[in-house]
Amino acid sequence: MHVLLEFFKKWTLPVSMVAGTLGYIVFHKVEFLAPAKPFVWEVVEVFTPLLIFAQLFLTFCKVRMDSLRLTKWHFILIGFQILSSAAVASVLIFVPMDEIYREVFEGAMVCLICPTATAAAVITDKMGGSAARITIYTLISNLVTAIFVPVVFPLVEVHSEMGFAAAFFRILSKVFPLLICPFLLALLLKYILPKVHDFFRDRSHWAFYIWAIALALVTGQTVRSLHNSTAPSLIILSVAGVSVLCCAIQFSLGKKVGGRYGDRITAGQALGQKNTVFAIWMAYTYLNPLSSLAPGTYVLWQNIFNGWQLWRLEKRKGSKKS
Repeated sequence: MHVLLEFFKKWTLPVSMVAGTLGYIVFHKVEFLAPAKPFVWEVVEVFTPLLIFAQLFLTFCKVRMDSLRLTKWHFILIGFQILSSAAVASVLIFVPMDEIYREVFEGAMVCLICPTATAAAVITDKMGGSAARITIYTLISNLVTAIFVPVVFPLVEVHSEMGFAAAFFRILSKVFPLLICPFLLALLLKYILPKVHDFFRDRSHWAFYIWAIALALVTGQTVRSLHNSTAPSLIILSVAGVSVLCCAIQFSLGKKVGGRYGDRITAGQALGQKNTVFAIWMAYTYLNPLSSLAPGTYVLWQNIFNGWQLWRLEKRKGSKKS
């Protein structure tokens, strides 16, 4: 069992994504499971946000509030997130374009506004950055996303069956609690029910396994939208390609800005490492489903880059010992 757990920890990303892909293939190809498909997708749509909530809640339970301090690079990077995603949204709102090209811009917008991954603190700490400073940026980016999405998404993807106000409150009712309430609940438990808070804090490592399950579910949703899409291969490749560009820009800009304030590693991870599970769900639910392919491939690029960074760190440590 220990060997299996170690294998799963090391290969969580590919295992979860393969599981999600195979899950979709099984329910799509096996005929006697066909009647259960509508129920299964309803369950997936209900459980995915619950898993995201649980993951964030457990992560915030281990945060020490007295260690949270704002720095200048926090404001610079959050400003970039807001302005860049707003610029892409403006193109979508004011520039007429074919539906298939909108998917590329929607994918870019989601990759830019997506909040920082809860797992970013782990990678940052391992590489010698500040887990406290990236945690406060995670809180800020979640708050910004919770405000940006309900305001902008109804303007970008207009639904004829409801007006802006209805769409705004519908998205707000789902996104804001999903991102902000986990932090408020963790804070409330800390001061009102400290023993309950300590119980979840001591089990914050569960967030890793919850993330793996959520990743498998959203991967299945992404594969489903890709399979059902009638878009040309060029558009699909473009949607996947724009995530590479977003990933490179955000990691490099974060490191450059952070370097000016002596926090290169932390700032790079804060801007570059995204909560792609939430981004995929957000794109699939509120935008053109094919746009979810952008954050779906972003998870590959960011983990490839993180893997290379960790490998280089271990190599440097090895050379010092020798």
